[in-house]
Amino acid sequence: MTRSASPDEVLAAIPGWRGATFEELPGGLTNRTLRVEKGGRRAVLKIDPAPRKPPFNSRQAEARIQDQAAAMGLANRVLHVGDTVLLAEWADGEVWTRSHFDDEQALARLGRALREIHGLPLTGRVFDLQAAARQYAAHLDRSDLDDAKSHLALIESMRGPMNLCCCHNDLVAENIISTPEIRFLDWEYACDNDPLFDLAIVVAHHGLSGQQADILLDAYFDGDGARWREQLNVQMRFYQALCWLWSAANASPAQEK
Repeated sequence: MTRSASPDEVLAAIPGWRGATFEELPGGLTNRTLRVEKGGRRAVLKIDPAPRKPPFNSRQAEARIQDQAAAMGLANRVLHVGDTVLLAEWADGEVWTRSHFDDEQALARLGRALREIHGLPLTGRVFDLQAAARQYAAHLDRSDLDDAKSHLALIESMRGPMNLCCCHNDLVAENIISTPEIRFLDWEYACDNDPLFDLAIVVAHHGLSGQQADILLDAYFDGDGARWREQLNVQMRFYQALCWLWSAANASPAQEK
Protein backbone atom coordinates (compact mmCIF):
# COMPACT_ATOMS: atom_id res chain seq x y z
CA MET A 1 0.00 0.00 0.00
CA THR A 2 1.08 3.59 -0.53
CA ARG A 3 0.69 6.63 1.64
CA SER A 4 -2.41 7.60 -0.37
CA ALA A 5 -4.22 4.28 0.16
CA SER A 6 -7.47 4.88 2.03
CA PRO A 7 -8.88 2.52 4.65
CA ASP A 8 -11.63 1.60 2.18
CA GLU A 9 -9.02 0.57 -0.38
CA VAL A 10 -7.06 -1.41 2.20
CA LEU A 11 -10.17 -3.21 3.46
CA ALA A 12 -11.30 -4.02 -0.08
CA ALA A 13 -8.06 -5.96 -0.57
CA ILE A 14 -8.55 -8.07 2.60
CA PRO A 15 -10.83 -11.09 2.01
CA GLY A 16 -14.12 -10.73 3.84
CA TRP A 17 -13.62 -7.11 4.92
CA ARG A 18 -14.68 -5.10 1.86
CA GLY A 19 -17.19 -2.45 2.89
CA ALA A 20 -16.40 -2.66 6.61
CA THR A 21 -17.09 0.41 8.70
CA PHE A 22 -14.19 1.95 10.59
CA GLU A 23 -13.15 4.61 13.05
CA GLU A 24 -9.71 6.06 13.73
CA LEU A 25 -8.07 5.17 17.04
CA PRO A 26 -5.63 7.44 18.90
CA GLY A 27 -1.93 6.73 19.04
CA GLY A 28 0.34 5.35 16.36
CA LEU A 29 3.06 7.86 15.51
CA THR A 30 4.18 5.95 12.43
CA ASN A 31 0.99 4.29 11.22
CA ARG A 32 -2.77 4.69 11.10
CA THR A 33 -4.75 2.53 13.53
CA LEU A 34 -8.45 1.90 13.06
CA ARG A 35 -11.19 -0.16 14.63
CA VAL A 36 -13.11 -1.92 11.86
CA GLU A 37 -16.40 -3.80 11.95
CA LYS A 38 -18.36 -5.93 9.52
CA GLY A 39 -21.11 -8.47 10.08
CA GLY A 40 -20.67 -8.44 13.84
CA ARG A 41 -16.93 -8.99 13.58
CA ARG A 42 -14.54 -6.39 14.98
CA ALA A 43 -10.82 -6.00 14.42
CA VAL A 44 -7.93 -3.56 14.65
CA LEU A 45 -6.36 -2.45 11.38
CA LYS A 46 -2.88 -0.90 11.13
CA ILE A 47 -1.82 0.80 7.90
CA ASP A 48 1.78 1.86 7.25
CA PRO A 49 2.95 4.33 4.61
CA ALA A 50 5.83 1.98 3.69
CA PRO A 51 7.24 -1.41 4.74
CA ARG A 52 8.70 -1.26 8.25
CA LYS A 53 12.40 -1.21 9.01
CA PRO A 54 14.39 -1.69 12.26
CA PRO A 55 13.98 -1.01 15.12
CA PHE A 56 10.48 -2.19 14.14
CA ASN A 57 9.65 -5.70 13.04
CA SER A 58 8.37 -6.22 9.55
CA ARG A 59 4.62 -6.70 9.73
CA GLN A 60 5.08 -10.37 8.80
CA ALA A 61 7.55 -10.94 11.63
CA GLU A 62 5.28 -9.09 14.05
CA ALA A 63 2.33 -11.26 12.98
CA ARG A 64 4.31 -14.47 13.50
CA ILE A 65 5.34 -13.48 17.04
CA GLN A 66 1.86 -12.18 17.89
CA ASP A 67 0.21 -15.39 16.73
CA GLN A 68 2.57 -17.46 18.88
CA ALA A 69 1.61 -15.27 21.83
CA ALA A 70 -2.08 -15.56 20.90
CA ALA A 71 -1.83 -19.35 21.03
CA MET A 72 -0.80 -18.92 24.69
CA GLY A 73 -3.65 -16.49 25.41
CA LEU A 74 -1.24 -13.56 25.61
CA ALA A 75 -2.30 -11.61 22.51
CA ASN A 76 -5.08 -11.14 19.98
CA ARG A 77 -4.98 -13.37 16.90
CA VAL A 78 -3.77 -11.93 13.60
CA LEU A 79 -6.38 -12.15 10.84
CA HIS A 80 -4.42 -10.77 7.89
CA VAL A 81 -0.94 -9.40 7.26
CA GLY A 82 0.86 -7.76 4.36
CA ASP A 83 3.95 -5.61 3.86
CA THR A 84 2.17 -2.49 5.13
CA VAL A 85 -0.98 -3.89 6.75
CA LEU A 86 -1.83 -5.87 9.87
CA LEU A 87 -5.38 -6.83 10.85
CA ALA A 88 -5.87 -8.43 14.27
CA GLU A 89 -8.95 -9.52 16.17
CA TRP A 90 -10.54 -7.08 18.58
CA ALA A 91 -10.86 -8.12 22.21
CA ASP A 92 -13.13 -6.38 24.68
CA GLY A 93 -11.32 -5.57 27.86
CA GLU A 94 -9.90 -2.90 30.12
CA VAL A 95 -6.82 -1.14 28.82
CA TRP A 96 -4.39 -0.50 31.65
CA THR A 97 -3.53 2.92 33.01
CA ARG A 98 -0.93 3.96 35.57
CA SER A 99 -3.39 3.20 38.38
CA HIS A 100 -3.48 -0.51 37.53
CA PHE A 101 0.11 -0.88 38.75
CA ASP A 102 -1.02 0.21 42.22
CA ASP A 103 -3.05 -2.99 42.53
CA GLU A 104 -0.61 -5.51 44.02
CA GLN A 105 -2.54 -8.51 42.75
CA ALA A 106 -2.68 -7.08 39.22
CA LEU A 107 1.04 -6.31 39.36
CA ALA A 108 1.81 -9.88 40.44
CA ARG A 109 -0.37 -11.24 37.62
CA LEU A 110 1.56 -9.07 35.21
CA GLY A 111 4.86 -10.49 36.44
CA ARG A 112 3.63 -14.03 35.84
CA ALA A 113 2.29 -13.10 32.39
CA LEU A 114 5.67 -11.62 31.44
CA ARG A 115 7.32 -14.91 32.34
CA GLU A 116 4.98 -16.58 29.84
CA ILE A 117 6.00 -14.12 27.12
CA HIS A 118 9.62 -14.92 27.83
CA GLY A 119 8.89 -18.61 27.34
CA LEU A 120 7.83 -18.07 23.73
CA PRO A 121 10.20 -19.30 20.99
CA LEU A 122 13.15 -17.07 20.17
CA THR A 123 12.35 -14.74 17.27
CA GLY A 124 15.75 -14.87 15.58
CA ARG A 125 16.24 -11.09 15.78
CA VAL A 126 18.22 -9.65 18.69
CA PHE A 127 17.26 -6.23 20.00
CA ASP A 128 20.06 -3.81 19.08
CA LEU A 129 19.88 -1.08 21.71
CA GLN A 130 22.90 0.77 20.35
CA ALA A 131 21.53 0.86 16.80
CA ALA A 132 18.17 2.12 18.02
CA ALA A 133 19.86 4.85 20.08
CA ARG A 134 21.98 5.99 17.13
CA GLN A 135 18.92 6.04 14.90
CA TYR A 136 17.02 8.26 17.33
CA ALA A 137 20.06 10.50 17.82
CA ALA A 138 20.30 11.04 14.07
CA HIS A 139 16.97 12.87 14.21
CA LEU A 140 17.85 15.17 17.09
CA ASP A 141 17.84 18.91 16.78
CA ARG A 142 21.33 20.42 17.16
CA SER A 143 20.35 21.99 20.48
CA ASP A 144 19.72 18.51 21.94
CA LEU A 145 23.00 16.93 20.88
CA ASP A 146 25.02 17.94 23.96
CA ASP A 147 22.35 16.56 26.29
CA ALA A 148 22.23 13.37 24.24
CA LYS A 149 25.93 12.56 24.67
CA SER A 150 25.64 11.11 28.18
CA HIS A 151 22.66 8.95 27.17
CA LEU A 152 24.46 7.65 24.09
CA ALA A 153 27.62 6.95 26.09
CA LEU A 154 25.68 4.91 28.64
CA ILE A 155 23.99 2.85 25.95
CA GLU A 156 27.26 2.33 24.06
CA SER A 157 28.74 0.91 27.27
CA MET A 158 26.11 -1.82 27.39
CA ARG A 159 27.21 -5.38 26.72
CA GLY A 160 24.96 -7.62 24.66
CA PRO A 161 22.18 -9.50 26.47
CA MET A 162 23.51 -12.56 28.31
CA ASN A 163 20.17 -14.38 28.62
CA LEU A 164 18.16 -13.98 25.45
CA CYS A 165 14.45 -14.66 25.29
CA CYS A 166 11.47 -13.37 23.34
CA CYS A 167 10.62 -9.94 24.75
CA HIS A 168 7.82 -7.49 24.01
CA ASN A 169 10.09 -4.42 24.40
CA ASP A 170 7.23 -1.88 24.58
CA LEU A 171 5.42 -2.61 27.85
CA VAL A 172 3.71 0.72 28.42
CA ALA A 173 0.33 0.61 30.14
CA GLU A 174 -1.56 1.26 26.88
CA ASN A 175 -0.21 -2.02 25.50
CA ILE A 176 -1.63 -4.11 28.37
CA ILE A 177 -5.27 -5.16 28.49
CA SER A 178 -7.31 -7.23 30.96
CA THR A 179 -9.88 -9.43 29.20
CA PRO A 180 -9.98 -10.34 32.21
CA GLU A 181 -6.82 -12.38 31.54
CA ILE A 182 -3.82 -10.19 30.74
CA ARG A 183 -3.06 -9.76 27.06
CA PHE A 184 -0.48 -7.59 25.33
CA LEU A 185 -0.98 -5.30 22.32
CA ASP A 186 1.39 -3.90 19.69
CA TRP A 187 4.14 -6.45 19.13
CA GLU A 188 5.99 -4.25 16.64
CA TYR A 189 9.21 -4.10 18.72
CA ALA A 190 9.11 -7.72 19.93
CA CYS A 191 12.39 -9.61 19.48
CA ASP A 192 15.06 -11.37 21.52
CA ASN A 193 16.41 -9.41 24.48
CA ASP A 194 17.33 -9.62 28.16
CA PRO A 195 14.08 -10.47 30.00
CA LEU A 196 14.84 -7.86 32.65
CA PHE A 197 14.57 -5.15 29.98
CA ASP A 198 10.83 -5.86 29.78
CA LEU A 199 10.50 -5.61 33.56
CA ALA A 200 12.61 -2.45 33.54
CA ILE A 201 10.19 -0.78 31.11
CA VAL A 202 7.28 -1.54 33.42
CA VAL A 203 9.06 -0.10 36.46
CA ALA A 204 10.88 2.87 34.90
CA HIS A 205 8.25 4.04 32.44
CA HIS A 206 5.50 4.15 35.06
CA GLY A 207 7.60 5.39 37.97
CA LEU A 208 6.89 2.39 40.18
CA SER A 209 8.16 2.42 43.74
CA GLY A 210 10.81 0.09 45.10
CA GLN A 211 8.11 -1.94 46.82
CA GLN A 212 6.18 -2.29 43.56
CA ALA A 213 9.35 -3.34 41.74
CA ASP A 214 9.87 -6.03 44.39
CA ILE A 215 6.32 -7.33 43.92
CA LEU A 216 6.87 -7.58 40.16
CA LEU A 217 10.24 -9.30 40.57
CA ASP A 218 8.96 -11.75 43.19
CA ALA A 219 6.00 -12.72 40.99
CA TYR A 220 8.30 -13.21 38.00
CA PHE A 221 10.97 -15.16 39.93
CA ASP A 222 8.66 -17.15 42.23
CA GLY A 223 9.61 -15.20 45.35
CA ASP A 224 13.31 -14.96 44.51
CA GLY A 225 13.23 -11.42 43.10
CA ALA A 226 15.62 -9.69 45.51
CA ARG A 227 18.81 -11.07 43.96
CA TRP A 228 17.77 -9.70 40.57
CA ARG A 229 17.16 -6.13 41.77
CA GLU A 230 20.56 -4.73 40.77
CA GLN A 231 20.30 -6.19 37.27
CA LEU A 232 16.84 -4.65 37.01
CA ASN A 233 18.31 -1.27 38.00
CA VAL A 234 20.94 -1.58 35.26
CA GLN A 235 18.30 -2.32 32.62
CA MET A 236 16.22 0.59 33.91
CA ARG A 237 19.11 2.99 33.30
CA PHE A 238 19.49 1.73 29.73
CA TYR A 239 15.77 2.05 29.11
CA GLN A 240 15.62 5.58 30.54
CA ALA A 241 18.49 6.66 28.30
CA LEU A 242 16.83 5.17 25.22
CA CYS A 243 13.48 6.70 26.18
CA TRP A 244 15.09 10.14 26.48
CA LEU A 245 16.55 9.83 22.97
CA TRP A 246 13.25 8.59 21.54
CA SER A 247 11.29 11.43 23.14
CA ALA A 248 13.79 14.07 22.02
CA ALA A 249 13.85 12.71 18.47
CA ASN A 250 10.07 12.75 18.20
CA ALA A 251 9.94 16.32 19.53
CA SER A 252 12.71 17.54 17.25
CA PRO A 253 12.06 19.64 14.12
CA ALA A 254 14.68 17.46 12.45
CA GLN A 255 12.48 14.38 12.83
CA GLU A 256 11.12 13.16 9.52
CA LYS A 257 7.35 13.31 9.34
